[in-house]
Amino acid sequence: MTKIDEKCVNAIRILSADAIQKANSGHPGLPLGAAAAAYTLFKGYLNFSFNNPYWYNRDRFILSAGHGSALLYSLLHLFNCGLDIEDIKNFRQFGSKTPGHPEYGHTPFVEATTGPLGAGMGMAVGMAMAEAHMASVFNKPDYPVVDHYTYVFGGDGCLMEGISSEAFSLAGNLKLNKLIVIYDSNKITIEGDTDITFSEDVEKRMQAFGFQTITVEDGNDTEAICLAIEQAKAEKTKPSFITVKTQIGYGCPAKQGKASSHGEPLGVDNVAALRKTLGWESEEPFFVPREVYDHCLQISKEKSKKEEQWNKMFLEYCEKYPEMKALWDKYHADIDEKELLGNEEFWLCTDKQEATRSTSGTVINRVKDLIPNLIGGSADLGPSNKTYIKDGGEFSAQNYSGRNIHYGVREQAMTAIANGIALYGGIKNYVATFFVFSDYMKPMMRLSSLMELPVTYVFTHDSIGVGEDGPTHQPVEHLSMLRAIPNMIVFRPADAKETIAGWYIALTSKKTPVALVLTRQNINQCKYSSKDALKGAYIIAKETKNKPAGIIIATGSEVELAINAREELLKQGIDVRVVSMPSMELFEAQSDEYKKSVLPDDITKRIVVEAGTEFGWGKYVGLEGKSVTMNTFGASAPAKVLFEKFGFSVENVVNTMKSIL
Repeated sequence: MTKIDEKCVNAIRILSADAIQKANSGHPGLPLGAAAAAYTLFKGYLNFSFNNPYWYNRDRFILSAGHGSALLYSLLHLFNCGLDIEDIKNFRQFGSKTPGHPEYGHTPFVEATTGPLGAGMGMAVGMAMAEAHMASVFNKPDYPVVDHYTYVFGGDGCLMEGISSEAFSLAGNLKLNKLIVIYDSNKITIEGDTDITFSEDVEKRMQAFGFQTITVEDGNDTEAICLAIEQAKAEKTKPSFITVKTQIGYGCPAKQGKASSHGEPLGVDNVAALRKTLGWESEEPFFVPREVYDHCLQISKEKSKKEEQWNKMFLEYCEKYPEMKALWDKYHADIDEKELLGNEEFWLCTDKQEATRSTSGTVINRVKDLIPNLIGGSADLGPSNKTYIKDGGEFSAQNYSGRNIHYGVREQAMTAIANGIALYGGIKNYVATFFVFSDYMKPMMRLSSLMELPVTYVFTHDSIGVGEDGPTHQPVEHLSMLRAIPNMIVFRPADAKETIAGWYIALTSKKTPVALVLTRQNINQCKYSSKDALKGAYIIAKETKNKPAGIIIATGSEVELAINAREELLKQGIDVRVVSMPSMELFEAQSDEYKKSVLPDDITKRIVVEAGTEFGWGKYVGLEGKSVTMNTFGASAPAKVLFEKFGFSVENVVNTMKSIL
């Protein structure tokens, strides 16, 4: 390590320790131990343009161990990537660019929101898959317009989390050679030495997944780290996993190698001791020598020339292949909402009984040519989810241009990978499974919402309508769970027309993920359904008089039941309104005038009918209302039997309505 490199590495350590100490909050252990490895990557191998965080062909870097954010912020500051010294001083403060964990869209050059350990590993796999797909579609001889690496940096916790094994198993199968994992192996967790919980041979595990494994014995040996990264980049048939053995809290005598350095400030005296141990030339907090700034800026300027070279190549590519330029523009443009809204073929509906999952499958194949960058897949349930793109090919190590991704039984990793694909850009992607298995996906769906990624979630087998598979496969509380996530649109359609409306919302969404919740069983088409479903709720069956006696609110397959109950109530001289509410979130986005036209304040006699828990419906039903919902788990029996047994019958809905009138 040269003297200037040593100064740069120590500057990262000092800045990180000072930022955490000033905030009196943070995780100094990783930045101190991993500074040399991260600096080596940024200096010698990571391609980026410091003036343009969105340069298309940049290498992607994800800090999966997001608690070590001070490391990333210090690097971005030194390399002139959008953070000044005041940002470092405001670490973990309200409104600052340097929050406790990296946040995509908030801090420049942060590629993904990380913090939940292992999530970054899954998202990195998604980015590498997206790079491989885009390269297979767009690259031409002598014009590698998509040609870069995805680096992900994580620690012992990331490797313990099951999501990383799920994701790496798929990455190895797909032979994603441009994925390079750097494993900060310091053998320490919050509770102590990893030996108490984590003693397997990680390298052998990664080899079994299909990775090349490389080990650097000394995390401060920058030459060895360079050789390891070069060896990883030279491998053209598999992803690479680099183990870098480090000491947590390196340079702080009282904390080095100890669990206490993980998640708390070093303390004023220990920061002073760190300075002394590292031979730092100033006791002033946040001091960085001018030669360090100059050195890093020069590196950044040299790297930015690669963007200039790429821009020149891309211009020539566009001139030589105008048809590819047109396709590139289509991949990277928003879908024309007005055109899709007025597309009669898109809105064509069957008049026969059909499960909404089947309608969804029809829609996917109806738009596959209209939206060539639509790709997706299922967690081994494609035939049941109806999510297969016909003639789209299989995404595989032999065919990265395939539009059908087979995720295997890996729901959580699938969701993280989908986030990575969405973060990469240029691709509209969806994932699918049975609705009950959204339990496995929720943490990564939460990140979709937090990062404002318009991933589409296709959830089929939406209720006790699953039938004979029984309560383990019958979602009850899951609608409430997803509706509780901020910035998530949950859409449970009543029939084919509403299902198409749901897909319209999903395809045109720009900053919000959409969950389509669909039936397994065939259902009748509602003769009154309309595009008003786009508003989240609408009057699907209007009262015959000026003012209804009450309102029945229903979703999904229960809308037909609500309409049938209304007809029975009319026979008994009771005039009620039926409101279909496929999406609470979309309804809440409407004007107060519209919302009150659907649910007038003075109509307080309301019931809700939904084959899920009552939780969350109080806002619409009110104190005088009642519900026909689930308050237990389901059972194993034919669907028709279950709906009857659990009260989803015309008789029970009628009696429930009458009980509050």
